[in-house]
Amino acid sequence: MESLNDDGLESGFDILCPKFKFEPLMNGGDMIDLYYWTTPNGHKITIFLEESGLPYKIIPVNIGQGAQFEPEFLKISPNNKIPAIVDHNPSGGGEPISLFESGAILLYLSEKTGQFLSKNLHNRYHTVQWLFWQVAGLGPMAGQTHHFTQYASEKIPYAIERYTKETSRLYAVLDKHLKDRDYIADEYSIADMACYPWIVPYEKQQQDLENFPNLKKWFKLIEARPAVRRAYDIAREMNPETTLSAEAKKILFGQGAGIVRGN
Repeated sequence: MESLNDDGLESGFDILCPKFKFEPLMNGGDMIDLYYWTTPNGHKITIFLEESGLPYKIIPVNIGQGAQFEPEFLKISPNNKIPAIVDHNPSGGGEPISLFESGAILLYLSEKTGQFLSKNLHNRYHTVQWLFWQVAGLGPMAGQTHHFTQYASEKIPYAIERYTKETSRLYAVLDKHLKDRDYIADEYSIADMACYPWIVPYEKQQQDLENFPNLKKWFKLIEARPAVRRAYDIAREMNPETTLSAEAKKILFGQGAGIVRGN
């Protein structure tokens, strides 16, 4: 196995995903290691890194093959989830810092770079509240909609209706907020980066953007950004597969406390 950094964290992901051995995507300086797979939460971080110009490299974590349960990865992300990062050059120096949870990573990277999060108190927390809205609401509810409409072995009408309606309500909240504004905050920010990837699969969520005209206008504006397009190009190159095998579903949706406890 290769050592990834000076604090002894190693990766087995080249073994689990040999065709996805990525070289650094940018050159110069100490890089951010991004542990990534092609999910909405993963896209948040590639969007930020492409927008900011920070040098980084991707370490693929193929969650359909169970790479998220490897001991080496759990040293960085104890919740078995992507994305996670290791910053080899943290502000102020010192040892590399590792982070998991996409919202925390976006906050960290915006503070590190001074980008996409206003220093004005009011504007800053206006952005932060919408970031948390996505993390606590839009993501989980849309994710449940994905699960019960796309992946569940049994179609449960109550669950499908419950989560589809709640996703629709959340779309309406964002649509109403976006009236007479281009971005979620006063300018393009980490709130937009967090929300956009969860709107991309709107058809899988059984939503019609024609019913949310302000949201649709915002969606097209974000979609057209060159950095956003590059982030999704990376995803398509890494993982062109759009369906989950039965084994992948078992890995993703069949885990309980035992996988954490190691029994």
